[in-house]
Amino acid sequence: MRTIFVYILLLGFTIHGLAQSDSMPAGALRYPTIPTFTLLNTDSTSITRDNLKKNKNTMIMYFSPDCDHCKHQTDSMLASFNDFKDVEILMATYQPFDEMIKFYQAYGMSKYSNIKMGRDTRFFMPPFYKIKNLPFMALYNKKGKLITTFEGTTPVMKIVKAFKTGS
Repeated sequence: MRTIFVYILLLGFTIHGLAQSDSMPAGALRYPTIPTFTLLNTDSTSITRDNLKKNKNTMIMYFSPDCDHCKHQTDSMLASFNDFKDVEILMATYQPFDEMIKFYQAYGMSKYSNIKMGRDTRFFMPPFYKIKNLPFMALYNKKGKLITTFEGTTPVMKIVKAFKTGS
């Protein structure tokens, strides 16, 4: 009986030791600067970290063109665009290229020089940020350091406040 108990105890420790832990911090927490990424731009060129303007607050927004919460977030941000005119905004999606283009055109994104949109063809950002809900936003200060992240629809004033306190 004692042998069985020791065997079960050892088996339990082995299984526990081999189990994957979710305690590993997201890449954004381990590397709190704008990550090195490559997105497929709306004009089929590449967008990388090097294409972002330097010395500007930056927001990376991960979205889906068919997500109602993402649409509401975009609507509210564009309605308060003066609050974001000095923010470099990168909108990234994993959805098909043609759906991204339809979203880009529907919202008239081409008239906003500080908004870039691209397709995350390598599915880099969801595991890097451990994204669970859309829209997802990562805010970086002018030095490229992570200020905070938001998941789900977020009030514009909360985003603006985060930029002001994190700059």
